[in-house]
Amino acid sequence: MIYGAEYWPAKRKYTNKINIAEMRMLRWMCGYTRKNKMRNEYVRKKVGVAPIEDKLRESRLKWFGHLNRKPIEAPVRKIELLNLAHVQRGRGRPKKT
Repeated sequence: MIYGAEYWPAKRKYTNKINIAEMRMLRWMCGYTRKNKMRNEYVRKKVGVAPIEDKLRESRLKWFGHLNRKPIEAPVRKIELLNLAHVQRGRGRPKKT
């Protein structure tokens, strides 16, 4: 479900959607519905899984460590050294392309 999560922007909206889908699946595994009014923590404890937010953070940090181990000559690492202080964006709405 979180395949390729290293590249996703860390927005609260995406995290909430994934969390909702995960809880729906966990409740389905346990045989509960929303009408049973079981707390999410109880369902997680029964199944024995960690919150998906922690897994997303872990995969993102793993990817960041992978990038830091690359040599400084790698194209990905050269981006870290770019100085974009002198670049200015145009005012207003961007032109259609």
